[in-house]
Amino acid sequence: MTDTAAPAALSASTVLRRHAEQQYAEELDALARADRRPRPENWRLSPQAVVTYLLGGTLDDGFVVTPKYIGARRLIEIAVATLATDRGLLLYGVPGTAKSWVSEHLAAAVSGDSTLLIQGTAGTGEEQLRYGWNYAELLAHGPSEKALVPSPLMNAMRGGRIARIEELTRIPADVQDTLITVLSEKTLPVPELGVEVQAVRGFSVIATANNRDKGVNELSSALKRRFNTVVLPVPASEEEELAIVVKRVTEMGRALDLPAEPPALREVRRVVQIFRELRNGQTEDGKTRLKSPSGTLSTAEAISVVGNGMALAGHFGDGVVGAADLASGLLGAVIKDPVQDAVVWQEYLETVVKERDGWKDLYRACRAHG
Repeated sequence: MTDTAAPAALSASTVLRRHAEQQYAEELDALARADRRPRPENWRLSPQAVVTYLLGGTLDDGFVVTPKYIGARRLIEIAVATLATDRGLLLYGVPGTAKSWVSEHLAAAVSGDSTLLIQGTAGTGEEQLRYGWNYAELLAHGPSEKALVPSPLMNAMRGGRIARIEELTRIPADVQDTLITVLSEKTLPVPELGVEVQAVRGFSVIATANNRDKGVNELSSALKRRFNTVVLPVPASEEEELAIVVKRVTEMGRALDLPAEPPALREVRRVVQIFRELRNGQTEDGKTRLKSPSGTLSTAEAISVVGNGMALAGHFGDGVVGAADLASGLLGAVIKDPVQDAVVWQEYLETVVKERDGWKDLYRACRAHG
């Protein structure tokens, strides 16, 4: 006999991944208390405070705000300024450049709510962007406000909040163009009811897109003109990328209660260096030209490799991340095409990893994994 009792309400400590406004509630509250600058209508913080939340800083009372994004300040200032206008914001870049991460934190800081999200896929339909219907209510009583099922976009318009659309270029082109009226006229018609939903001040759209994955649908010129585009680049230097990976892996280990120590800086640096060299097609010193694999080898994938190494070390090792814990993750990240990428990886192992001082353990571990 199975237990059919309803589960108790989840506590914050049992949720696998908390929303940004929950995880960083203390920082958002501290910023709101200290913020004396003008705020656009329905914004939780002023534009300057939103930038501080994203990039980190120390408030007048000594409270430390941790950085959520490590990169050029001007890019974040442009993104925040866009949200204060009547245009949508398009965060563009190759996979793994923190587009979704920045989108979530911008929405959390501006609206206090990052959950008005539409995940773009090849199967995303127009009703997911506009609205749907409760068909039982529709059949029983016909079209009515009660039968209407608002989309996150419609709810954002009504509440003067930020709507997020992830992977916009994954959505079919004809469905993408549903956004044109919303972005240009700030209204969403509901012809079945003979009404329209007009956007309240504070409403905006943050979309993310990349052009590196297969199955991308180009944005129409009409839709592009409704967005201000901010391109998020890959980290400019090894030190910058290293700082990002260390920060995110430490947070991941804490959130998941992984029974392993945060990895030594040396191990994280090796993963970051491998990714940068293969991504750039040459060693860091510029002396050796390399073939690049078919994948993007993004910072997000480097975080995943090190995080997986922590799980292996914690559950199946001595709790200290070493070369053997990283090897399988490296292979999985680099070798996306089992033929082409395997050749690239083997060549890199033999010409770079094998010959590099202090990397013999990593070479042996990678060779042992095939």
